[in-house]
Amino acid sequence: MLRVAVPNKGSLSEPAVEMLSEAGYRKRRDTRELVLPDPENGVEFFFLRPRDIAVYVGAGTVDVGITGRDLLLDSGSPAVEHLPLGFGRSTFHFAAPVGTMTEHTDISGRRIATSYAILVENYLAERGIVHSGVVRLDGAVETAVRLGVADVVADVVETGTTLRAAGLEVFGEPILESEAVLVRRAGEEPPAGLDVLARRLQGVLTARQYVLMDYDVPLELVDRAVAVTPGLESPTVSPLHDQGWAAVRVMVRRDETNKVMDELYAVGARAILVTSIHACRL
Repeated sequence: MLRVAVPNKGSLSEPAVEMLSEAGYRKRRDTRELVLPDPENGVEFFFLRPRDIAVYVGAGTVDVGITGRDLLLDSGSPAVEHLPLGFGRSTFHFAAPVGTMTEHTDISGRRIATSYAILVENYLAERGIVHSGVVRLDGAVETAVRLGVADVVADVVETGTTLRAAGLEVFGEPILESEAVLVRRAGEEPPAGLDVLARRLQGVLTARQYVLMDYDVPLELVDRAVAVTPGLESPTVSPLHDQGWAAVRVMVRRDETNKVMDELYAVGARAILVTSIHACRL
């Protein structure tokens, strides 16, 4: 039975549980339930602290887990990313008092406060940037400069409002673009059952990103219409009762739906319908 670690709390927890549910796995009924067997699907779920999941996976205590890319890289654990999951996105940046720094090389000789010490230390070491130490803090780090603990902070940045309120500004390129990822132990063959889990999760990702589009189009315009909607492989084109028309079915990116519908209508397609995809295997 495949042992899967799932975040028990935090911003990754609910989306991870929902994604697994959409993939056909059993959903726990009580948040106090920390172990959830799903024998019908050959899986057992363990609900753990997000920051601990990569450690458990790297130690082989569980086979795979869902955590943040940032938490994986900060764990120092022998676990590797297997599949990005498309939720829980965040961006890490360095920030310093307004007008004091513009490039990452300006960090040389400075103290850095962060909740992700290993991630930051590795990032700076890879670029040969020598600093005066990384101060690990739990929780908000925005006040570290004002309180004299550090000269620079490294943190998740969304709007930058909190940093500006503390007199700081982002500088340089992002340290990391993070999101939820499925992780497994490094240096070993993927565990039995991981291929099924990954296919199911990939199916959920695809279903969220694409819709199914059906439309009718005159036969002489099929090639032009298909050029607008090439699909993942090739559209399905079927004859209609009216021999001068064809029916086309194709997958289209959800975020391009209305633009594609406009283009098809301009080509001459009619009866354009869009349907959500609940699950798929590609």
